[in-house]
Amino acid sequence: MDVAVVGAGPTGLACGIELKRRGIGAVLFDKGCVVNSIYHYPTFMSFFTTPELLEIGGIPMTSMYEKPLRVEALKYYRRVAAHFELDIRQYEGVASIEGVDGAFTLATTDRDGCPHSYRARKVILATGYYDRPNLLGVPGEDLDKVLHYYKEPHPYYDHDVLVVGGKNSAAIAALELHWAQARVTLVHRAPALSDSVKYWIRPNLENRIRSGEIAAHFDSRVAAIARRSVRLETPAGELEIKNDFVFAMTGYHPDLEFLGRLGIELDAATQRPYTDPKTLESARRGIYLAGVLVAGMHTNEIFIENGRFHGALIAEAIAAGAGEWKR
Repeated sequence: MDVAVVGAGPTGLACGIELKRRGIGAVLFDKGCVVNSIYHYPTFMSFFTTPELLEIGGIPMTSMYEKPLRVEALKYYRRVAAHFELDIRQYEGVASIEGVDGAFTLATTDRDGCPHSYRARKVILATGYYDRPNLLGVPGEDLDKVLHYYKEPHPYYDHDVLVVGGKNSAAIAALELHWAQARVTLVHRAPALSDSVKYWIRPNLENRIRSGEIAAHFDSRVAAIARRSVRLETPAGELEIKNDFVFAMTGYHPDLEFLGRLGIELDAATQRPYTDPKTLESARRGIYLAGVLVAGMHTNEIFIENGRFHGALIAEAIAAGAGEWKR
C-alpha cells in the first residue's frame, strides 16, 4: 500500500480522504470501530460546537439542533466513509511498525487474535488519546466499579456514586446522575470547578452543590477505593463515604509509550513530538502525526475542529514526494 493510516477517527478519515483525492492509496486501521472515540462519548451527548466545524471532505453535516448530537455525528462519519469508499480495517490494532521511509512493515492483530503483516511506503499516526485515561494511582482503582468513561445514568439509579474531576465531563456526569436519582458526591483536587466548564452547565451544578443535592469536596483527592466505600483526603481531614461506583473523569492522554517504541522523539519538557510544522512529519522519516498527537500532553489544544485540517497538510506533503515511487 502507499500509506497506512493508524486511527479511523475524524482526523484519520480526513487523512484517507485527502490522500485519495491526490491519487494516493491508503488503508486505515483502528483497534475499535470507525470514530471509536465518539462512539464512547456519553449516549445523549451534544457537541459544544456547530455542525460545520465537524465537517470533513467537504460533505455538509446537518443537525436537528444548533449543536449536533453524538448519534448525528456517528451517522455523519459513517456516511462520509462510505461516500469516499475508504478502505478501513476496523477492530484491527497496529502493534508495531518496523522499517524505514519507503519500506515500512506494520504488524497488526485482528478481532480474532490473528496476526497480519502489511507493507507501506508512508505511515500516518492519528490515534487520538481517548482510550488512555489518566489514572488516579490509588489502591482499589482496578476494581470493576471504577469507570473512566461515562455513558448514561440509568444503571446508577438509587446508588452512591462518586464523580472525580471538575471539568465538563465530570460536571455533565454529576448532573445527569443526580437527575437519574443517584446519590452523587463530587471530589476535585482544585478549589473550585474548572473555568472551562461551559457557561450553561456550571450554574446548574453549582446550584445543586449549594443546595446540598450534590455533595462536593474541593481541594480534595481520592486516597483509596474499597468495594463499598471510598476514602477521601479533604481539608477537614480524612473521610470515608459509602460508595457503589466511581467515575474517574480525570482526562485522557496519548499513548506516548507507543510513540516511543516507534522511535518518535518527544520534547522532554512538554512531551510534544517533534514534527515539521509544514508537513507534520515526525523525526522518524516517513511517519507523520495528525490530530491531537501533535500536541503531546496538551490535549486541549487540538480538537476535531482544527485537527481535521491536518489531513490535507500531510497528504500534500506526501503527494509532493510521491512522483518517484508512483512512476
